[in-house]
Amino acid sequence: MNKSRAEFMLDLQRIENESYQLREGEQLQDYVTLMLEYIGDPDPELRDNLIYPTFYEWINEENRFTEEQLRNLLTVLTDMQHLFYHIGNEGDQTVFTRTFSVLPIALIVGRHRQKPFLNFNDFQNLKHSLLRYYKEEKDLRGYLPEGGWAHSAAHGADALVELVQCPECDSELLLDVLAAIQGMLHNGIHIFSDEEDERISSIVDIMIDKDLLPQQEITDWINDLAQCSVWPRSRIQVIARVNSKNFLRSLYFRRGQGSRGNSLNATILNAEAKLNRFSISTN
Repeated sequence: MNKSRAEFMLDLQRIENESYQLREGEQLQDYVTLMLEYIGDPDPELRDNLIYPTFYEWINEENRFTEEQLRNLLTVLTDMQHLFYHIGNEGDQTVFTRTFSVLPIALIVGRHRQKPFLNFNDFQNLKHSLLRYYKEEKDLRGYLPEGGWAHSAAHGADALVELVQCPECDSELLLDVLAAIQGMLHNGIHIFSDEEDERISSIVDIMIDKDLLPQQEITDWINDLAQCSVWPRSRIQVIARVNSKNFLRSLYFRRGQGSRGNSLNATILNAEAKLNRFSISTN
């Protein structure tokens, strides 16, 4: 399909207005190729308002892709030109390619967990890719005045929420995910301010709600998370302490609603008190 960027945007706007249906003679793969090319476009109108919603509708709502097409799409999304495009860079526009590649990955993983279609090697590559991404992403900015949402910690969390619910996910992988979350909260760079704590807490909330790990494992992890409260005072310590405190607050209020509350609440509260410099119990 030979189309300029402007023509492509007009096409996606038209597809949106026509309930994401293609016209006679149009090919799904032609549009997917262009969507992958422009997935990290610095213009949020194309990247966030047109390409991602189209992926969402075609993957999540309309089931437009065959299982083979989804596997092929996942291979491209996790390659060095997408999820790992200039991984490790900070403060530039490459973040948009990485963080808007992980969102359709989350959609594909959601499809797989509902009706598995990835083989053993596919799933191994998937889990290693998502864990590596969450560990190696260094551009943790949320909303940018020029460019809109980057939100890598939140978008990556959305994919991990789907991953931990897959039938292939064992206790070893769940512990690896908890370690990746701790690394993200103790990132040494950035205090989250765009509700990343809510998106990250969803991962642990699912683990608890579905009894994916023994409660003692979660308890031990929460207590370990709070150990940053006794680190020597530094900017790195402040970042770890504040991110962990806000995460635990999000998790507590998620768990504390009605019958969802459980004995982990006391562990969460105790850990929050250790991290909270203004708590009476720590003074």
